[in-house]
Amino acid sequence: MPDSAPGALRVRGLTKAYGAGAAQVRALRGVDLDVGAKELLVLLGPSGSGKSTLLNILGGLDHATDGTVFFRDRDLTHATARDLTRYRREAVGFVFQFFNLMPSLTARENVELIGEIASHPMDAAAALSLVGLGGRLDHFPAELSGGEQQRVAVARAISKRPQLLFCDEPTGSLDSESGVQVIEAIVAVAAEVGAATLIVTHNAVIAGIADRVVHVSDGAVTEITTNSNKRSPRDLVW
Repeated sequence: MPDSAPGALRVRGLTKAYGAGAAQVRALRGVDLDVGAKELLVLLGPSGSGKSTLLNILGGLDHATDGTVFFRDRDLTHATARDLTRYRREAVGFVFQFFNLMPSLTARENVELIGEIASHPMDAAAALSLVGLGGRLDHFPAELSGGEQQRVAVARAISKRPQLLFCDEPTGSLDSESGVQVIEAIVAVAAEVGAATLIVTHNAVIAGIADRVVHVSDGAVTEITTNSNKRSPRDLVW
């Protein structure tokens, strides 16, 4: 993390194990990581490397077996279920591989759902305009392409003005052109709301847009590289 960037997340010695004895699986093996307040990180690794497990723990969706996670000065590893719910509600926006939109609601209404739980939500139309869907406000998910549905999901995630934006394989179910549009939307909205952003992917091409790339393999961070010349999402081809 750049020395000038105030920390958003601080991770030390993070482990996650499932099962016990000979059948135990260690999904994370002593991960250390710092994330700057407005930094864009790509967590890059193959399926089963532990990157999604790491993201779920950082997002308050799962508990570590050992180690510590701090969001600013808040200790997440020893937080109660109620505290983690508040953390997810107030600080975190999620974008997953599958869009998880309500089929009976329009794009605008899907984004407005966040207004029910957020303290100072962004106007739904404004959030959708940020991802290039200002003309599709009143369309239902079935009337939108896969890429458009994922951009609705991005608008929904950032409409609460989160401090952290976590994206787990956001282009995994999309073709290249739609995927580039989604990555472009994520980069734009993260900059707009000033969120620290972590994108989990196995697609090495996407790593070019990051401030730093965190390489994950077999539950461990094997390397962290800095992009001295970040690429525009429009330059990505896969």
